[in-house]
Amino acid sequence: MTALTTTAADQGVPSPTYDRSAATVGIVHFGFGNFHRSHQAMYLDRLMETGEGLDWGICGVGVLPQDAAMRDAMRAQDCLFTLVVRHPDGTLEPRVVGSVLEYLHGPEDAATVQERLLDPAVRVVSLTVTEGGYLKNAATGAFDPTDPSVVHDVAHPDDPRTAFAYVVEGLRGRRDAGLPPFTVLSCDNLQGNGEVARQTIVGFARLVDPALADWIEAEVAFPSCMVDRITPATTDADRETLAREFGIEDRWPVPAEPFTQWIVEDEFPLGRPRLEEVGVQFVDDVEPYELMKLRLLNASHQALAYLGAPLGYVLVDETMRDGRIRTYLERYMADEAAPTLGELPGIDLPGYMATLLERFANPGIRDTLVRLATDGANRMATFTLPAVRANLAAGRPIALGALMVAAWAEYWALIARGGLPDSEIPPDVHADAMRAAAADDDPAAFLGLEAVFGDLGADPTFREAFLRARAALSAEGVAATLDEALA
Repeated sequence: MTALTTTAADQGVPSPTYDRSAATVGIVHFGFGNFHRSHQAMYLDRLMETGEGLDWGICGVGVLPQDAAMRDAMRAQDCLFTLVVRHPDGTLEPRVVGSVLEYLHGPEDAATVQERLLDPAVRVVSLTVTEGGYLKNAATGAFDPTDPSVVHDVAHPDDPRTAFAYVVEGLRGRRDAGLPPFTVLSCDNLQGNGEVARQTIVGFARLVDPALADWIEAEVAFPSCMVDRITPATTDADRETLAREFGIEDRWPVPAEPFTQWIVEDEFPLGRPRLEEVGVQFVDDVEPYELMKLRLLNASHQALAYLGAPLGYVLVDETMRDGRIRTYLERYMADEAAPTLGELPGIDLPGYMATLLERFANPGIRDTLVRLATDGANRMATFTLPAVRANLAAGRPIALGALMVAAWAEYWALIARGGLPDSEIPPDVHADAMRAAAADDDPAAFLGLEAVFGDLGADPTFREAFLRARAALSAEGVAATLDEALA
């Protein structure tokens, strides 16, 4: 036993009862952050606890210099960590998770990462590299060969900065060694995330080895999946609470809500863990389910961030106590998001939407608006703008979606004026361009961000609705604008 599991046992906190020394790595995961640990690693830990799946342990990989902090935390704790489920009544439910067996830091040891990818026991490589991490044009969704990270990795194959450089080189090595390719499983919030991963990996491979790109297209499986669990960033308060309430010293515990869902297309040529035994749903086509989640949950997160922050809110649950914003979310989901979804076999859609509102309002999560707004350009282009396009094409209303986009523009105008503290300004690859466009004397300049809006910015119906909403927000503020929109 390690110090973490010993302490957990002494405090009555559940921890692995399976023999971790008998487990082996079957999955390599790039983008090893809180969501992966609260979701995929949790499900595998559940499976291992039943006595199955011990050959599907996880090797986490960090590819960024700042991932050294996670490396240090994982190595100090034998890759164990505490998942703390926060219930709405304030109850905390900790569990030590043991499914992660190894953590590698690419910048210091790229060669060992490649060795792991060549291990025949590794049959799945999974990804949570964020919506903006797929090296694609935000407006068109196409792989962008001019992305600075792509240009660097093509020119410096021994010093990769992206997960995709590692994956492509791993696939090259397996092809050359006569080994079957691993399955690539994207677990990011993207519609058709498997196809997006395929386009990025094949596009990258084509820049370095066209024959390899052809082989990947023909031989590698890229199933899509829908993932769902609200997982905030870890704070010092989380560490202090875990130590005070349960006596556990954990460098990087993971807070999460009780709800969790994972729906996966069942396409794994080299096999997969029997995760259906622990609540994962395997389907032939995940698209209806992922579209539901992206356009309802994820788009609502964007609305919460951009309507809530100008009113002085910091946390999601306090924003949900604002009746105007809650009503806006109800109306947006029912009137503009849900009509774009099509058939959803086995789903109670009104019930799902009601559940979302209750999940957002959970005071135990203490999720922040700045987290929801992080990488907003890619998130809005993924979650909200496709619904606007679908509604325009069908002749349906777009006023509430346009209001969300206008609130986003006003949010960045507020940032440009210095109206938000530095701690509340989210990181975004398009931050400089958005500041400038939002502060422009022409309120339509924001729609000129072609990398985000593409041709949508020129659509006259959307443009008119956006400008009307932005003028109201600028002149009257969020509260009055919502009153008028919802009247």
